[in-house]
Amino acid sequence: MKWNIKLGRFFGIDVYVHVTFLIVLGFLTLASWMATRQLDAALQGAVFFAALFGCVLLHEFGHALMARRFGVGTKDITLLPIGGVARLERVPDKPAQEFWIAVAGPAVNVMIAGVLFVWLAFTQSLQAMLDLSATSGGFASRLLAANLFLVLFNLLPAFPMDGGRVLRSLLAMKLDYARATTIAGRLGQGMACVFGFVGLFGNPMLLLIALFVWIGAAQEMGAAQMKSSFAGASVRDAMLSDFRVLSPQDTLGDAAKLLLAGSQQDFPVVDHGRVVGILFHADCFQALRERGADVPAEAVMRTAFNTLEASASLEGAMAHVQAEHGLTMPVVDQGRFVGLLTPENLGEFFMIRRALANRPPPPRMPPVIGVPPAIAVPPILPSYRPSRSL
Repeated sequence: MKWNIKLGRFFGIDVYVHVTFLIVLGFLTLASWMATRQLDAALQGAVFFAALFGCVLLHEFGHALMARRFGVGTKDITLLPIGGVARLERVPDKPAQEFWIAVAGPAVNVMIAGVLFVWLAFTQSLQAMLDLSATSGGFASRLLAANLFLVLFNLLPAFPMDGGRVLRSLLAMKLDYARATTIAGRLGQGMACVFGFVGLFGNPMLLLIALFVWIGAAQEMGAAQMKSSFAGASVRDAMLSDFRVLSPQDTLGDAAKLLLAGSQQDFPVVDHGRVVGILFHADCFQALRERGADVPAEAVMRTAFNTLEASASLEGAMAHVQAEHGLTMPVVDQGRFVGLLTPENLGEFFMIRRALANRPPPPRMPPVIGVPPAIAVPPILPSYRPSRSL
């Protein structure tokens, strides 16, 4: 089942809505109807909720369009019951860029609130905030209050929310990226505990937000540690260089024997020294089940794949790995096939780098007490020769 429904493509960015969003929309519509038992009130509740998430969508486009100014693309935007998510293709190169991208979203809500305030003041229909609720009050006044709430809530330093990203960018101006992410992430997880505790006393939405913040902070910290561990390394350093290959005429039975003989799971199919396809283990198992062991590899292999240069930076290559959804990728050196970059090797390389980074420094040895080499000591006897230890 697809959980995301595509709404369209705007400014070159695909926009999706999660199916749970529609469930919440129906729930709030029902709540509005139960409050007054009137159909028009229910419709107004649905329209207000849709308008509110229209503001959320504009908020996410604020992030996306600001990121585009710095050369960072956006994969897509998804509307969820707890807000929106704009998935950037990569983290901005400079902390200052991340700062402006993070504040661009709340700035959009400030602009919307400003326009609504001017309109309400001009029409003399501005209502006190304390007189408003989710189902009662003027439409524009409620939307103004909602946008102000979005600004204040999103600027809380709960990483990976906007305020947490602002904090991370400011810390990254003084600290290394991984350390700044860890500090912001720990603070975000602490605030997630606060959200969860408050949510236990009557606000289930805060429980969902707490879960989102906790998981998001953990993922961001893991990604930052991986990026830090990969810094300075090349694809050659992490690739699998001891591997087995198949020819196009080899059968799935031959591939099954190689699977059992070693730990390699995916096999490049090579014809006259050139990689013509990759036989992934998932495809191999499915074909074995459906077609048997005598099917040639060329009938099952995937012929659409990307390659990586062995000399390319491992950190830069991660964007290509993510685009391939973590599948094994061939590595070439000046057009010659030299290795494979696999998810298992990436994980092992990351663990090795982390282990070496956390290794305690060797203990300092006490200085050797002896005669300084610059001082000449005359021999006591003519036959005396200085020992090697001096």
